[in-house]
Amino acid sequence: MKKFLLALTAVAAFSGSAFAADLPARTYTKAAPIAVAPSWTGLYIFGGAGGGIWDANTGVTNTATGNCVLCANNKQGGDGVFGTVGAGYDWQFNSSWVFGILADGQFGSIKGSISDGGLVGNEKLRDTWAAGARLGYLVAPNVLSYVNAGYTGSDWSGSTLLNPVTVTPSGLHTGGFTGEGWFIGGGVENNLNIFGITSPGWFMKTEYRAAYYGNKSINVLADGTNLPTGITNNFNDSLVQTVSTSLVYRFNWGGPVVAKY
Repeated sequence: MKKFLLALTAVAAFSGSAFAADLPARTYTKAAPIAVAPSWTGLYIFGGAGGGIWDANTGVTNTATGNCVLCANNKQGGDGVFGTVGAGYDWQFNSSWVFGILADGQFGSIKGSISDGGLVGNEKLRDTWAAGARLGYLVAPNVLSYVNAGYTGSDWSGSTLLNPVTVTPSGLHTGGFTGEGWFIGGGVENNLNIFGITSPGWFMKTEYRAAYYGNKSINVLADGTNLPTGITNNFNDSLVQTVSTSLVYRFNWGGPVVAKY
C-alpha cells in the first residue's frame, strides 16, 4: 500500500512539472507613458516686425509771455513700420494662469507731419522702449491670451520747418526730443507645433499696444545758430498705437516626456 501511494505521488509531481513547463513565461507590461504639457515658467526672447500710427495735438506758445501764438490745437499724425526685439520671464500658476515681466524695444520710422504757426515740417518717431508686466490665461495648454502694461519711453527726430506755400526752408527748425509715459496692450501667443511639424520651444505672438506719452514743449530754433527763438511747439496728448507679430523662443520648452504608470 505504501509503495502504491509513493508511486501516485511521484506521478503527480512529474505531471505537474511537465504541465508548468508547457505554460508560457509570465510577462510584465508597463503602461504607456502619458505626455505632460511643458510648463510656461521660464525665460524667453523674441524678435519681429509691425506697423503703427501716432497722433498728437500741436500748438505754438511765446515762451517770454507764456501766451499762445496759435492756441487752436491742430491734430497731427503719421504712420510707418518698425522692428522689435525683447525678452521676458514667465511664471505659470494655478495650472491655467501665467504672470510675467518683460522688456522690449521698437526701432523704425513712423513718419508724420507737424505745424508751427503756419509753418509745416516732418516729424518721425524713431524708436521706443518699454518695461512692464503681463498676465495671461491658457485657453489651451500651448495657447496664451494675455494683457500687458508698464512704462515706455520714445525718441523723436527734429524737424525742418517749411513755408507751406513755397515749400522752402523757413530758417527755423525743431530739435529732437524724448517722451516718457505708459503703455497698455494685449495679444495671443501660441506654440508652432502645427501641420504635423514639431517645433519645441518656438512660438509666435501677435500683439496690439497703445502708448501714451503726454505733453511736450519743443523749442523752435534758428537754423545755423541752433538758438532758441522764444517760441515753443506744444506736442500734446501724443498717442502711439502699434500691431506687431514676433517669433518667440522659450528656453524651458520641449523637455522629455514624463511617464506615469
